[in-house]
Amino acid sequence: AAGAALLAALVAALVAALLWRRWAAAAGGGGRVCVAVLGDLGRSPRMQYHALSLARHGRAVALLGYVQSRPHGDVLRSGNIRLVPVAELRGLRVGPKVFQYVIKVIVQAIQLLYTMLKIDQPSYILLQNPPGLPSIAVAWVACLFWRSKLIIDWHNYGYTIMSLSHGRNHPLVQIAKWYEKLFGRLSDYNLCVTNAMKEDLWVNCNIKAVTLYDKPASYFKETPLEIQHQLYMKLAKDYEPFKPRTESLSLNSETSAFTEKDEKNGHVIKTRGRPALLISSTSWTEDEDFSLLLKALEDYEQYINEGVKLPSLVCVITGKGPLKDYYNGLINKLHFKHIQICTPWLEAEDYPLLLGSADLGVCLHKSSSGLDLPMKVVDMFGCCLPVCAIYFECLHELVKHNENGLIFRDSNELAEQLKMLFLEFPTLEGKLHIFRKNLRVSKQLRWDESWDQTVLPLLGQNK
Repeated sequence: AAGAALLAALVAALVAALLWRRWAAAAGGGGRVCVAVLGDLGRSPRMQYHALSLARHGRAVALLGYVQSRPHGDVLRSGNIRLVPVAELRGLRVGPKVFQYVIKVIVQAIQLLYTMLKIDQPSYILLQNPPGLPSIAVAWVACLFWRSKLIIDWHNYGYTIMSLSHGRNHPLVQIAKWYEKLFGRLSDYNLCVTNAMKEDLWVNCNIKAVTLYDKPASYFKETPLEIQHQLYMKLAKDYEPFKPRTESLSLNSETSAFTEKDEKNGHVIKTRGRPALLISSTSWTEDEDFSLLLKALEDYEQYINEGVKLPSLVCVITGKGPLKDYYNGLINKLHFKHIQICTPWLEAEDYPLLLGSADLGVCLHKSSSGLDLPMKVVDMFGCCLPVCAIYFECLHELVKHNENGLIFRDSNELAEQLKMLFLEFPTLEGKLHIFRKNLRVSKQLRWDESWDQTVLPLLGQNK
């Protein structure tokens, strides 16, 4: 019934659009591409990168999605990219939850189709999945109308994410799984984020995909010390952990928790006895259990109390999401003497600067499907930032244990890794230094190079 209702809504919206706008010419569309995500554009970096790559090659891009968070400045400044906002639909509070969900999907489908048919005719619609319900079906209908090609960029499977809260055997999860496989086969081209997902799409869905690994954009790099200091001073205005621990002995210096600037000559140095800066980023969802990190930090505090020569820690956890208030509540109950935790939402331009200033990254992303890789680690590696990452099946495609970081399975193992990496920090050049050195010499491909090799041939370079 839900499927029939959705189909009827799509058909009704399509008929209305046909009355409103004449049928597009088959040869139309030119160099236009619609890059779409039924989510927050500011928190969809891969889709922003797609838009920037397309714009770099002279394509006119309609970047379509929710505009809750500010996209990166490069996107906003590009003359070839136009933001197409989709109004976020708030949840219906009437009737059973299944009824609310079905109504939400139907309304989203009509809303998204109407928005897609308002833009100038594209040659391609490049769609992020997940979320795929109802966006894959809607994009397919829009492609029929425009006579465009549909490209799906598979980041994960939507039904596996739904299963985290509903269970794999829930009827909605089973419907979502059937829907994803059925409509996924209607695409013209497919991209995916790992070779494991590429194989799974082919074996289980009969979908042929090309692997486009997440790669860091050019602005993910090590941050010069002078820029680090500016960032720390900016963050110190709002966040206590970035403020200096003691008053500066010099009247002519400007001090943060990590750096000190001589205002006479502008020279910046790292402060003596500075804390180590640990960073993690998250969407605060069920696939990341931050209680693991909090427990590891409790163990780290205990190591210091027992006399182990470890530095104080500043732990920065960035991001927005549904479980943020829950974890902030847990954090507020902790009473550390040697660890400070803050959970800021950073501006798009400040996030890579902080990654490039940090000493260690921590990733708690556990893939719901076991087939996608955490983009946060990709960005950290772009900044030559070593990581500790929690194990899942295809993580080895990105994190090489004991080469560019460490893989852990529980909080005890993470605590031991933090102790080993930060022992006698910053004087002892141990594993942390080796990992960073390995990342510097790895000369990994950047996004632009990888995209040109993988995606550009699909689009036709001269179209």
